Amino acid sequence: MKKFEQLFSPVVLGNRQFRNRIFAAPIGLEYYPDERLHPGDEFIAYFERKAQGGAATVSIGSAMADNARGAIGPTIRLDDPTALSPLYRLSQCISRHGAVADIELQHCGANSYHSKFGLGNEIFGAFDSVNGLGMEIPQMPEEVIFEIIKKFGDAAQTAKHCGFGMVTIHAGHGWMFNQFLGPHNNRRDQWGGSMENRARFVNAAIADIKKKCGRDFPVCVRISGAELFEGGYDIDYGVEIAKQLDGHADLINVSVGAHEETSVFTITSPSMFLDDGANVKYAAAVKKVIRHSKIATVGALAEPELLEEIIASGKADVVMLCRQLMADPDTPIKAQMGQEKKIRKCIRCFECFSAHFTKLTSICAINPEIGFEREVKYNQVLPQKKKKVLIAGGGIGGMQAALTAYEHGHEVILCEKSNELGGALRCEKKVPFKQNMQQYLDSQSALIEEAEIDLRMNTEVTPELAKVLKPDVIIAALGAKAVMPNIPGINGKNVMDADAGYLEAEKVGEKAVVLGGGLSGIELAIYLSQLGKKVTIIEMSNRLNFSNNVIHSMAINNEILKYQIVVVTSTKAVEITEKGVIGEFVGDSFSEEQCCDTIAKGMLVSAVTQASLNQHYEIGKQSLYEADTVIYALGQKPLRDQSNELRNCAPLFFELGDCVEPKNVYTANATAYTIARDIGRY
Repeated sequence: MKKFEQLFSPVVLGNRQFRNRIFAAPIGLEYYPDERLHPGDEFIAYFERKAQGGAATVSIGSAMADNARGAIGPTIRLDDPTALSPLYRLSQCISRHGAVADIELQHCGANSYHSKFGLGNEIFGAFDSVNGLGMEIPQMPEEVIFEIIKKFGDAAQTAKHCGFGMVTIHAGHGWMFNQFLGPHNNRRDQWGGSMENRARFVNAAIADIKKKCGRDFPVCVRISGAELFEGGYDIDYGVEIAKQLDGHADLINVSVGAHEETSVFTITSPSMFLDDGANVKYAAAVKKVIRHSKIATVGALAEPELLEEIIASGKADVVMLCRQLMADPDTPIKAQMGQEKKIRKCIRCFECFSAHFTKLTSICAINPEIGFEREVKYNQVLPQKKKKVLIAGGGIGGMQAALTAYEHGHEVILCEKSNELGGALRCEKKVPFKQNMQQYLDSQSALIEEAEIDLRMNTEVTPELAKVLKPDVIIAALGAKAVMPNIPGINGKNVMDADAGYLEAEKVGEKAVVLGGGLSGIELAIYLSQLGKKVTIIEMSNRLNFSNNVIHSMAINNEILKYQIVVVTSTKAVEITEKGVIGEFVGDSFSEEQCCDTIAKGMLVSAVTQASLNQHYEIGKQSLYEADTVIYALGQKPLRDQSNELRNCAPLFFELGDCVEPKNVYTANATAYTIARDIGRY
């Protein structure tokens, strides 16, 4: 058993697994080299360093969902089409280290000074009030509320498009949603008065995000559990706020205080005069009454022993570190390896935050790397420590991790449970238009065989094997398995999964129905059509899913037309019979939202990817789609359970590729390369 087993157990929010319970808390930076407020290389390197150090997620603070009415100062804009490229680079520099990129969506309401003075726009509060500068601020009209709800959904959709795996809504510290949630909001419409009405705005924003990003897309909401100033609300009221958010937000981050009350700033971010974990009690109070959402605590957290105790005792599900990950970004890695005595603990001197406000940059009194992360990043030498690295899985990610670790001087053992390297994509070896991919897999395989890598085929990595090999590092690259839908008839003799469809195409009858209009299903349909089969694709959404590959979609569309593949959208398979598939028309019930204006204006939008292939039937109408063979291609389920069995079998554990989240070749390679390069710093 590892010393900090609970701290380094994974947590699932929405459909995403986070590698441990240490989250890098949201923090903004004031330095933007671009007048459009785009994050530059120094900005990106600052956040990437936290991901390299092992945090499960890295949150970018203070991004504006509504810059026109919600900005307190110049910050990242999520309603700016020109920001897509730098935001994508920012997210990828985080996620390639195995962390989840998170971005905090903010709106300052009555305190939106930049929107008022810098941009000349009218600003609103939850109710008629006087803001921190003594300005009289009018109550927000209902039409503006609806507009802002949409802007939060659009901002989250933009963030997801740019590669962020979670968003955080800031509903604490006196910002707009907190103004609505607070006890002084006695509006006489549906947006105030009762607790349910006070929480309606933020819950509506969450709902719009889930509508546009998918119901399983993780959403965190930051609240003030207590305001801690005279006239502010206490923890009992904070608990009532959390009750309203329970089940709407996937994670509730319980902070304290209010931004405009200077007396509590150094309690929100505890000073050296307060105890370690001074604010944990507020999260613990919320945790006692919440039934569905996970709970995070934040403030003066550094010691792994304390972090472990918080999780193990059930005070919170997640611990958020802010200044500690400046004092020592490698806190998670060191703790995981049992090197907690080497952790540089934050002295809470506020040199960092003071520089943040006075010099528009970040520094750390005890860590000279902070502020110079980019310089250090590009001057990294080969690993200081040579490690024994055990890699479980010889697919795309596993092969790249093995090669990179070997090139950096580590002893590498690569185990593949089958008799062939290449992973799931080897099912396409007979497909004519996938021969370049097969050659790439062959090339990677040859490089591994030529290198001094201990390659073990037909070998599954188990805890027992790990115990014998005693690796310093385990990298799980175990892949995923096909999702089998719960449809009557799915186990029939005329049914197979997509892998079998590729490998055993000769067994597919003359008429085939492919369930699922993603890339795997579409390309399988094209392959079968090339073999002379008559193929129909059935998709529940009102459009095919090309995974944002807008150029490849054009080529695919040509093939669909060429081979006269029938595409049936907005239809759910409700039964499989010997004659084929009974499909039920579902309208737009399972359709994704069209991309918002920010995305549409900021990227090349293919007419093919955006095409809504609307059928015109009554909802619930059923039809028989004849087929000799039915093939399901409805996505992949990560092999998380198998991966988690290896989590405590080495001092250091990483996972990558489809066993984390099924994505694509680029993501698997980028993460594998980066994680392998990170090994050996300790």
